[in-house]
Amino acid sequence: MQGIFKNIKGDRLIWAIAALLAIFSFLPVYSAASNLSQAGGGTFGDFAKHFLHLMLGFLLMFGVHKVPYRYFRGLSIVLLPVVLVLLLITLLQGTTMAGANASRWINIPIVNMSFQTSTLAFVVLMVYVARYMSKMKEQTITFKASILPLWLPVFLVLILILPANFSTAAIMFSMVLMLVFLGGYPIRYLAVIVGAGVLALTLFVLVAKAFPEAMPNRVDTWMSRIESFSNNEVGEEGYQIEKAKIAIASGGIQGLGPGKSMQKHFLPQSSSDFIYAIIVEEYGLIGAFILMICYLWLLFRIVIASQKADTVFGKLVVLGVGLPIVFQALINMAVAVELFPVTGQTLPLISSGGTSIWMTCLALGVVLSVSAKREEIKEQQNNEDNPLEVLSETI
Repeated sequence: MQGIFKNIKGDRLIWAIAALLAIFSFLPVYSAASNLSQAGGGTFGDFAKHFLHLMLGFLLMFGVHKVPYRYFRGLSIVLLPVVLVLLLITLLQGTTMAGANASRWINIPIVNMSFQTSTLAFVVLMVYVARYMSKMKEQTITFKASILPLWLPVFLVLILILPANFSTAAIMFSMVLMLVFLGGYPIRYLAVIVGAGVLALTLFVLVAKAFPEAMPNRVDTWMSRIESFSNNEVGEEGYQIEKAKIAIASGGIQGLGPGKSMQKHFLPQSSSDFIYAIIVEEYGLIGAFILMICYLWLLFRIVIASQKADTVFGKLVVLGVGLPIVFQALINMAVAVELFPVTGQTLPLISSGGTSIWMTCLALGVVLSVSAKREEIKEQQNNEDNPLEVLSETI
């Protein structure tokens, strides 16, 4: 056991928070999975699958945090074309669900597992943007010079994700804007990019409305979600929100207790998109508040890791891949309490689902790799200050 902890580098508190969230996730996932057993699935099977996803995720996080983070600069350039190809293949599948475009997953033939390509694209794109902004830190940034190397890849990724997953594309665009702003990109140029993004979205909506057979009902789905949110209508999305609100109201201060949720039998996506409502019902406002504190604690440690990074790329890549985790968690919670329209975003490290867990662990592995480098530099400085210790180690 000591050997395992000795090989774990980086911010120990980030490791602790991730482990705490993962361990806690078993309780609501196992409870919420009971509605799957009624539909013909198996509660223990879903629980075991969640355990396997988390185990593979933490192995991925451990492996990634051992890689010197400077290698991620080159890997982002190599993986970006791969990601674009995967997104194109995913989009061309033309998968529909309830009449709407649902081309978000591709099947991995050998292991017969589905993989959501947009989550991988998110991490790769943020690392790529961090690489570009760190490269341009000491140079004068011009809008014309940044179009091809920076904004063309960003908009290509967004265009391939948008038809099937507007919420992910919107969050990704927001996070890219945040990262380039922190990297020193001129605000006047950002205003142009935001205007171009709004114009492109408007054009996409008009084309989708004019040619609905090209993107079946996707825009209608967005509109119905927004209308249901603003008008409190009871449609498909309104039904989900209604059940989530009942679950939250039933939980009260202390909650009904682990496994005692009643709305898990009626709430769709109770183990993924709306798991926070089940958590509030079973653990009350106390449990919900503690869970929120954990994510805010993670945010604090991510900012600390960024500030302690030894390079500009390290600072930006930590913020680029770390902040979206907390941002996604807050959006998931906001949807459950009807502060935000239904988005389909999961609760990181809590919700069931392999791809979300793996990519969250991948992002945390990158953050830990940066903080591990800081520890290595600090150890070298300590050894230089203590030559007797170095001499004793060599003897």
